[in-house]
Amino acid sequence: MEEYEFGIVGLGTMGRNLLLNMADQGFSVLGLDLDPLKATVLAKEVGPQQHVKGVSAVVDFVSALRTPRAILMLVPAGKPVDIAISGMLPHLNEGDIIIDGGNTYFTDTDRRALELGKQKIHFFGMGISGGEKGARYGPSMMPGGDRSAYERLRPVFEAIAAKVDGQPCVTWLGNGSAGHYVKMVHNGIEYGIMQLIAEVYDMLKRGLGLPDEAIQQTFDTWDQQELQSYLIKITADIFKTRDPETGQLLVNMIADRARAKGTGKWTSQNAMDLQVPVPVIDTAVMMRDLSAHKEERTLAAQRFSSVINSEQPANMQQTLERLKSALYAATIITYAQGLSQLQVASKAYMYGIELESVARIWRGGCIIRSQSLELFRSAYARNPELINLLLDEEVASIIAQRQADLRWMVMMAVDKGIPAAASMAALSYFDAYRSAHLPGNLIQAQRDFFGAHQYERIDREGVFHTEWE
Repeated sequence: MEEYEFGIVGLGTMGRNLLLNMADQGFSVLGLDLDPLKATVLAKEVGPQQHVKGVSAVVDFVSALRTPRAILMLVPAGKPVDIAISGMLPHLNEGDIIIDGGNTYFTDTDRRALELGKQKIHFFGMGISGGEKGARYGPSMMPGGDRSAYERLRPVFEAIAAKVDGQPCVTWLGNGSAGHYVKMVHNGIEYGIMQLIAEVYDMLKRGLGLPDEAIQQTFDTWDQQELQSYLIKITADIFKTRDPETGQLLVNMIADRARAKGTGKWTSQNAMDLQVPVPVIDTAVMMRDLSAHKEERTLAAQRFSSVINSEQPANMQQTLERLKSALYAATIITYAQGLSQLQVASKAYMYGIELESVARIWRGGCIIRSQSLELFRSAYARNPELINLLLDEEVASIIAQRQADLRWMVMMAVDKGIPAAASMAALSYFDAYRSAHLPGNLIQAQRDFFGAHQYERIDREGVFHTEWE
């Protein structure tokens, strides 16, 4: 049989688009899907000069790949990954490489790497961000695993990745499950920023009474300034799209129940295990959960009926500028929380993650790409051991200049009765982080009072207990 340079398992939209991306870069790629129809669909999209093929038999697939084999799986996380691996395993050799490109929980990646490592087969967990279009024309990719084995993958991945300033948005991120861990936190940051944008949208629409066209123009303008990012851009684009059935703006016809696949929750859960505070991400997860309780919210709205004051301010332009500034500050704080979690996790799990590399490959292709990421990359280039972005001099200067606007937005939201939980969480985190003294002394006293949990003192070493009653 013909020999192919790379293999992809799963010819759904993501798998097929990545395969075609590789073919565009001149690589010979073989696809496997147990559904023969998927191979037929692929064949219709392949150019006449491209060395690409789809098959539905595992034996045909594995035997046609150049050794050491490089096989990227694009199948749903969980049991389907284990099924796909077990189907290929009898036909693989020592030194072959399997890459899981799905949104897999990092501990599952560790388990699979350990099991396959016993048979001297390399296993990579690789987060892929950018959606269907990114997969086709250039995603951001986050691989983690054996560094020497990555050299077999590097030429392909660097060729198909998004490029910023000529640099590919992919790099080896660290040992073990580092790649999937970085993607998990990427998605947690994504949750946080999306919630912050939604809160500002709510303020613009219900709080200030702006018409939809003005909201679209506002986000479009913001995307040309310091808030420039993929999420701001698509928000502006959403307000241009009309529902073909009703003629109404489509976003106004969509139910207000926000769904989730779990990666934000994983980020919060593991952050709590590591004792790293990420309150904006926690709050974003909570607000999605709360949005699902539509019936209860409707009942509560009737019980606690109130009219939101949507009176427009005398100087609307100044108000919009301050909202932009508040959103910018809260967004930076959200990035800071996620990157701080990566810093702690890298040491706890011995990943060896370089945050400068993370910020660099997030600049293009991925969902949270933004103009700010170059600022963050520079901060970690200056100080690779930076424990929190807020301690970087340049970042700190930006937050110091804009914290008043974030406070103003939160106060306006409270006054109008507009829920702005993530914005409030960002501000509270900032205020707590910059406080040399927090009321934890009282909590320690309370714990010792009711549970004899002991406490520490400020004037001498050791732990102490008091008989309070």
